[in-house]
Amino acid sequence: MLYREALNKAIDKTMEMDETVVVLGEDVGLYGGSYRVTEGLVAKYGERRLIDTPIAELSIVGNAVGMAIGGLRPVAEIMTANFGLLAFDQIINHMAKYRYMSAGKITLPMVVRFPQGVSRQLAAQHSESYEQMLTAVPGLTVLAANDINYAYHALKFAIMSDDPVVFIEHELLYNKKGEIDFENAIDPLKARVVKEGQDMTIVSYLKMLDDVMEAVPEIEKQLGKSCEVIDLCSLNPIDYETLETSLKKTGAIVVVEEDHKTGGFGSQIVSWAAEEMFYSLDAPPLRLAGEDVPIPYNRTLELASIPTPDKITDKIIAWGKNNGL
Repeated sequence: MLYREALNKAIDKTMEMDETVVVLGEDVGLYGGSYRVTEGLVAKYGERRLIDTPIAELSIVGNAVGMAIGGLRPVAEIMTANFGLLAFDQIINHMAKYRYMSAGKITLPMVVRFPQGVSRQLAAQHSESYEQMLTAVPGLTVLAANDINYAYHALKFAIMSDDPVVFIEHELLYNKKGEIDFENAIDPLKARVVKEGQDMTIVSYLKMLDDVMEAVPEIEKQLGKSCEVIDLCSLNPIDYETLETSLKKTGAIVVVEEDHKTGGFGSQIVSWAAEEMFYSLDAPPLRLAGEDVPIPYNRTLELASIPTPDKITDKIIAWGKNNGL
C-alpha cells in the first residue's frame, strides 16, 4: 500500500465510523486532493463532508476551529507548509489555546494535515519545514508520519482525539510503499525503534529517517559498530523514555533533520541529552540538519542544502572516528 493510500484509508474509516468527521481544503473533494489523499471519498460521502474551499488558508483553519467548537471533527488540509503560514494565527492563537482558556469547557477535536519538506525543485516558497515552530506551541499535539502503518493508525487517532493535532507529512513520502497491520493498533505518541543497535543512537523522523536507513550499512561497515535507529513519530510530546533507554545503552546520540540547523527541532533533542543524560554520554551529540539558506530551485543546490545519505554517512563516520566510537 502507498503512504497516501494509508492516509486515505484512515480518513475513510473515521468518516464511516463517525458522521461528524468532515474534510476541508483546497481541491480535497472532486479533484481528490493535491496529493490524491482524499481520492474517491467525495463519491462516497458527498460534498457536504468533503468541502472544497477557496485558496485561503486562514479561512480553512478558522472554519475548522469553528466546526470543532460546534461539534464536528474537521480534518483541514493545507496544500503545503509555506502556505500554512497564513493560517498560523488560527493555529497558534485559537486552535492551540481555546481548550485551555475555557478551562476545558471547549474542546477542539480537529486535525490540520501539514505536508512539508524539500520535494523536488519546488523552490524556496514550497519547500520549508516548520516543526520547530509548531512544537514550540503549548496545546498542540504534533505527529510526524514516516511509516505507512504509523500513518494509518496515527491519523485515525488524531481525527478521533478531542485535542487539536497537527499531522505532518512529507511530500516525498506519498508514493512510499509499505504494509498496514489493521488488527493491532499502536500508540502514536511512542517513538519507534526501527533498528536495534549497541553503539550509537541515531534519531530522525519523516523522510530523513529513510535516508538514515540508507546510510546505516556503510556507517556500520566503516566504524565496525552497530547503530540503533529511532523514528520519533510524535514531535510534541516527545517520547523521552524510549530515547533515554537507548542512550543509556549506546552512550552516543546523533539527530538527523531536514529543517534549517539554526533553531531547528533537533536542537531540542540535543539539549535534552546534554541536560538530562550528560553522564550517559561518551561523545558530544551530533546534529545533522539543513543549511541556513532558502531552499534553492536548482536540483544540485537543492540537494546541497539538506542532508543526503552520502553526507549522513560521511559525517557520522568522521564524528565516530574523532570520538573513538
